[in-house]
Amino acid sequence: MSEPSPTPVGTVAHYTLLERLDPAGPGELFRARDTRLGRTVAVRLLPSDFTTDPSALVEQARGVVSLSHPNVITLFDVGQHEGRVYLVFEFLKGESLRAEMAGRNVNVRKALEIAIQIADAVADAHAAGFVHGGLSPDSVVITARGHAKIPAFELAARGGFEQTQAGVRLRDYDAPEEAGGKRPDDRSDIYSIGAILYEMLTSRRPLHRGASAPSTSNVHVPKELDEVVLKAIAPNPESRYQSVPTLAAELRGIAAMLDARGGAGDEEDQVVEPSTSVGRVMITALVILVIVAAVVWWVTRS
Repeated sequence: MSEPSPTPVGTVAHYTLLERLDPAGPGELFRARDTRLGRTVAVRLLPSDFTTDPSALVEQARGVVSLSHPNVITLFDVGQHEGRVYLVFEFLKGESLRAEMAGRNVNVRKALEIAIQIADAVADAHAAGFVHGGLSPDSVVITARGHAKIPAFELAARGGFEQTQAGVRLRDYDAPEEAGGKRPDDRSDIYSIGAILYEMLTSRRPLHRGASAPSTSNVHVPKELDEVVLKAIAPNPESRYQSVPTLAAELRGIAAMLDARGGAGDEEDQVVEPSTSVGRVMITALVILVIVAAVVWWVTRS
């Protein structure tokens, strides 16, 4: 017997709002039903005072609707409802990368795969003329099938928002130049990707003034990966990779290297108990003595 449908909590345009979700960002977030297309979506209804120019924000967001990539949370629609801007996204079953990490180091090979998927999505956005400027483990979603998805628009992010006089924006994983008030560019997103990977490998965020190699706190990280991560999070943007596709290619090369070695690079070391080791030595010695005794007996009988 199927469960009864939830009682609608409201309507925005042609979207029936079914239930409130944790917004982890500005305004209200709902699971909703698109009555025209018959699909489940997520609707974010921004506060009425979020922007002084709702029409300009709507036009800006509409430019992102055309962005389509398997590792991007698709923005389906944007508009205004009773003086408030709403954004409609694909509804995902999964959890944030932050929840997936759960304060622990992520398997090196898995961390690489997640970083590659994020980089591919960001590269596609850059090719379309968009700079994300708001990536963090809170904004990346890991789907039920284990795929990484980034928000198509900064407002879709699940966390990291900070209220300032200029409004609400993400600040958790700003590159050093962003934190200094400069406008983000492609290299700022490269820093954010590197910072996310660094945290997956070490369970901590890198310092803006320069970070130690990930392998200093995670012995399973190969030196080749140390070099790539440290270049991605270099404090000076001129010292970083200058394009996301280049970073993605480097990460793929290290992933292939780990695959060729036949392991993920972080298998647990096998510890042999002292008693077990001594027992094996004694058994080996006994076998040798038996063999020697048999040889001596055979020689004396000849």
